[in-house]
Amino acid sequence: MKPALGLTAASGAGMLGWSLSREPGSPQFFAATGATAAIWIAGGLTRPPDPGGPVLAPVATGLGAFAVFRAGVALAHRVPPLRRALRRALRGVLGYATAGHRGAVLLTTLANGVGEEVFFRGAVQQTVGPAGSTALYVLVTAATRNPALVAASAVMGALFAWQRHASGGVRAPLLTHLVWSALMVWRLPTLVPREPDP
Repeated sequence: MKPALGLTAASGAGMLGWSLSREPGSPQFFAATGATAAIWIAGGLTRPPDPGGPVLAPVATGLGAFAVFRAGVALAHRVPPLRRALRRALRGVLGYATAGHRGAVLLTTLANGVGEEVFFRGAVQQTVGPAGSTALYVLVTAATRNPALVAASAVMGALFAWQRHASGGVRAPLLTHLVWSALMVWRLPTLVPREPDP
């Protein structure tokens, strides 16, 4: 991997981890997540990505990915051990999704989605290919120390990398990422109530 990409990955991972150690909804959290998005975009522009690709199919894929997640949550709610495990895994994510101004949460979520696609499916995937971009995406997400986010990065990162490879541009994974992320921020708190563990 080129030094500039490695430096971006390390800097972005550090800022990502630091952002999720800030108080949910605080000015420091929003500043840090904004800085993380800026790092990804700046690093991605070292090798400007091909913006080409379809529009409707990626939007439908984002809707479908959310539908699969929603079905999984509904299934988990029917099995008490799975319900408790799901709540534990998502507790940290829910804190950030519901604290502070909802518009600011959505804006920083979408900005990071754009930045991640420009960097990981743009510059990184052009350099190390789909498997390498997915592996680095998961490794960087591990800086959050959140198992739910790491698992999501593996599943969705593989999907985004395949879309980039199949379409020849970053538009497809970017649109899927934005649709999926927006639905997760909007609907996740209602799908997984923040009830205490027994």
